[in-house]
Amino acid sequence: MEPPAALIARRSVRARVGVGAAVVLVLLGLGIAVLVSAFGSHGSSQSVTPPALAATPGASGAGRSGTGAATIYIHILGAVAKPGLYLLRDGDRALDAAAAAGGFNAAADQSGLNLARLLVDGEQIYVPTIGGTPAVTPGVSAVGGKVNINTADQTALETLPRVGPAMAKRIIDWRTTNGRFTALEDLMSVTGVGEKTFDSLKDLVTL
Repeated sequence: MEPPAALIARRSVRARVGVGAAVVLVLLGLGIAVLVSAFGSHGSSQSVTPPALAATPGASGAGRSGTGAATIYIHILGAVAKPGLYLLRDGDRALDAAAAAGGFNAAADQSGLNLARLLVDGEQIYVPTIGGTPAVTPGVSAVGGKVNINTADQTALETLPRVGPAMAKRIIDWRTTNGRFTALEDLMSVTGVGEKTFDSLKDLVTL
């Protein structure tokens, strides 16, 4: 019969072997789980949301947010808070240009300005001071004295040769119905403006 001490020792060895085997199995399971996780995530795509683009002002002043409307550049000078080049919307008026430039200053003479006038891309607005140089007649260029047929009022149009009150009104009516003139030759679409009249006007007008 086996001595009790030997029996106890043998049982102790079996217990240690069993515990060791269990530990090995646990470690093996953990290793497999790590490998599966690593391979499962390898090559997977991740959605990255790009940062929002910052709005960039189109000019030194207004930089209005887009509303789907066409934009125009207007240069405003003289007695306003912030003279400069501004990006406005097609359909804006002279008053909008003044507002974009920070409004009139205390010395501004608004009496000669038509603040309700529709603006045209590329035009320059000069706001005079009280007692200073008067504003340029609407539609008349300060350089060369040419009449802008897209912005000129009745008075400015009548300064042209062969253009009287009736002809000036027809030009304005054509502009109201058809929009701005895109070429000088469009003047011949106005009733009463033939080739001879156009030849006398073409060097005196601008768009």
